[in-house]
Amino acid sequence: DVETFSPDQIVRREGGRDVTNPDGQVLQRRATLVYTSGSTGAPKGVLHSWANHLYSAKGSNANLPLRSGDRWLLSLPLYHVGGLAILVRCALVGAAVAVPEADASLAASLEASGATHLSLVATQLRRLLEAREPLPPWVRGVLLGGGPLPDALLRRGHARDWPLHTSYGSTEMASQITTTPPGAPLDALRTAGRCLPHRRVRIDEAGEILVAGRPLCVGVVEDDGLRDPRTNGWYHTGDLGRIDAQGRLHVQGRTDRQFVSGGENIQPEEIEAALEQVEDIDRAVVVPVPDAEYGRRPVAFVRAQTEGIPENWRASLTATLPRFKHPDAVYELPAAAVESQMKVDRDILREWARER
Repeated sequence: DVETFSPDQIVRREGGRDVTNPDGQVLQRRATLVYTSGSTGAPKGVLHSWANHLYSAKGSNANLPLRSGDRWLLSLPLYHVGGLAILVRCALVGAAVAVPEADASLAASLEASGATHLSLVATQLRRLLEAREPLPPWVRGVLLGGGPLPDALLRRGHARDWPLHTSYGSTEMASQITTTPPGAPLDALRTAGRCLPHRRVRIDEAGEILVAGRPLCVGVVEDDGLRDPRTNGWYHTGDLGRIDAQGRLHVQGRTDRQFVSGGENIQPEEIEAALEQVEDIDRAVVVPVPDAEYGRRPVAFVRAQTEGIPENWRASLTATLPRFKHPDAVYELPAAAVESQMKVDRDILREWARER
């Protein structure tokens, strides 16, 4: 049997504002099971309650205003937590979900739907920047997430006065954890923004990002049952980061991607960010390859706007990175390594680089 209930059992209208129903029985019911591999590893099932989704949406809407009559383009798949979050945000305030035609481009869907808001990953942002100069005047919010965003794309979008919001989130936390506010300047968009309501973020002694709060999932489904993801009340994300003096989160990479080369620690994401500062480079991915002298060395794959010279790209890193962090080679990013719109398969790139 399929259990049903009214939205009024979760949120009711009182005195001109939305009030969460104090009856916790409905809110604590299991709502969704989303499979994710995170940044690495085998897929795992993440179980959320209605309360997790509700407080995720409340925090998002407090920062990125959404109201009745608005339309959020369903630009992310519903099997991804970013897509599910669109449904809950809209249901909470009476906004509409604009479902695009199956074969329509993102630019065409945006125009046809009249969407006021949309969520994009880096690949989608690049395609939309290539397809149009100004956005339709009715667009008020473009939420960016799903991983690192190339600096070149941020610069292009900001220069066109697009209403961009960068963010940091996870499936376990039911989407966003931190997000930049409306009208954020470019230097702020280069961060993941501040912690949203109903969440907590801290950095531990090793530099790992730890999170907690009401959106944190009920548990992770494993072979022997449901595992609580918390350790001493906090979820360890596996991401490295820092919080600046303005309270903005800077995500610096994955703990499990760091490697040692000749006794020096190398974080691939640091090299990727430096390469993406180069004017022609839209996307960079760095992987380690075996090396007889140093153990492992970095190799870069890039997607560029024009056909560039790898030696010139590497030379441009001299001002930003020490020599030992310069990639030994720079190759074109093969399309086969990009999984749909969401991730880059680093295993394919490592194998390809070893064969060169």
